[in-house]
Amino acid sequence: MSQYDPIHNLDDLIRAVTIGPETDVLPKVAIARSAEGHVLRAALEAFERRVAEPIMIGDMAETQRIADEQGLDISPFESIDTPNDESAVNEAVRLFREGKAQFIMKGLVSTATLLKAVLNKETGVPNPSRILSHVSVFISPVDGRIMIMTDPGVNIAPSLQRKVDILKNALDVARKIGIQKPKVAVLAATEKINYPAMPATLDGDILTKMSAQGEFGDAEVLGPLSLDLAVSREVAARKKFESPVAGCADILLTPNIEAGNILYKALTTLSGCTMAAVVVGSQVPIVVPSRGDSDDSKFHSIALASLLAQRS
Repeated sequence: MSQYDPIHNLDDLIRAVTIGPETDVLPKVAIARSAEGHVLRAALEAFERRVAEPIMIGDMAETQRIADEQGLDISPFESIDTPNDESAVNEAVRLFREGKAQFIMKGLVSTATLLKAVLNKETGVPNPSRILSHVSVFISPVDGRIMIMTDPGVNIAPSLQRKVDILKNALDVARKIGIQKPKVAVLAATEKINYPAMPATLDGDILTKMSAQGEFGDAEVLGPLSLDLAVSREVAARKKFESPVAGCADILLTPNIEAGNILYKALTTLSGCTMAAVVVGSQVPIVVPSRGDSDDSKFHSIALASLLAQRS
């Protein structure tokens, strides 16, 4: 059961992480290669709204040029000049390891380069709890509930065991945003097992049985389940499908990166959803914004990472 008060919407998320004026200390986010306008705007908004303070890492002459071009004042912030991607991500990880940053954000580096530095056995983040996975928090365009989806950005074709870890990562996030007993829909194209044609259907069935045996703690897991049944009470009633998860899913577990990425981008582009997205599974929350994400999504992603860092 979650020990935190429920977060019902993205405004609640911001309120939960806003640091009051009585203290000058804000959580710090190390931005690996900061010379990117959208990232800079999101980072400065996070600072102005007392959510987090950025540390700029990378080509500082170029970062300053972009800041000047966009009318942004980055003079109050710590900066570390580095010559390339590898040195920038290593500096970001070092800052976390030394307690000088509470989380990390991707700037102009590839996700693979950043995650490789995090996972480095000698210089990376020690003691990863599970595999890394991408978790997105958003407001349902169907009924206005806060929801989570995973994994649209890290694991390409996860095995059953990887799906177990991906699900556990998502459940950790759900509990940290105050969802008492998360309801999980293991998504597939149908509610019936169709193996080997549709491997995701068998995975959904196995994960459901694992949940019934207590593998995921206080959670309700159901699969395989189609997206419409997972998110719409009206569709569930029309199909006469009865389950505590049907129409009420808190977490959408997608079968692979293709399905997850399509769903993520459908939510952002067709439905206009703001996505608060992080990579979890290690000690450090990592903000890994998509190039197509809005400034609002990038800012809320910083807020979510800040929340997870505070509640680690």
